[in-house]
Amino acid sequence: MSIGTGLKLVGAGLAIGLAVVGAGQGQGQAAKGALESIGRNPQAYNKIFTPFLLAMALIEFQAILGLIIAFIIIGK
Repeated sequence: MSIGTGLKLVGAGLAIGLAVVGAGQGQGQAAKGALESIGRNPQAYNKIFTPFLLAMALIEFQAILGLIIAFIIIGK
């Protein structure tokens, strides 16, 4: 394996690793906020749950995008 191939694999690993760490942090913060809000006001569940799910999907897209970028880096 050449140095270029090794650096390519390190870059791909960093791309997916940092994306997943960021997504995990974001999902944790979003879940914390939503659950605290629902805990304080249970009647607001219907108003909080749908935006929460949308936020989780958008945050998860960051991790998926990191995976796609890692595959692109490895493919070249």
